[in-house]
Amino acid sequence: MAFVCSATWTAQPGKEDVVREALTVLAPASRNEPGCQTYVVHQDPEQPSVFKIFEVYDDEDAFKKHATYPHFEEHALGKAIPALANRERVFTTVLDV
Repeated sequence: MAFVCSATWTAQPGKEDVVREALTVLAPASRNEPGCQTYVVHQDPEQPSVFKIFEVYDDEDAFKKHATYPHFEEHALGKAIPALANRERVFTTVLDV
């Protein structure tokens, strides 16, 4: 059953460009990971500090492995996350219906 992470990242005031630039590198690199089915990033046009990330992985293990890759460590942990005012994540599984 596919594992889903729906994240909302809110940049600190003035840090929107830092987060956007990090996601510009992180997203395509994440899509190339084994087990990643989808990695889509959205930015709210009315609240440009708010970014939505929708990720689908083959399973929870593939999601956990995502956080160990060098591109995640450099661009998420090293750049984007320190520039956030808030980070929320919701985890679900895809129903085979």
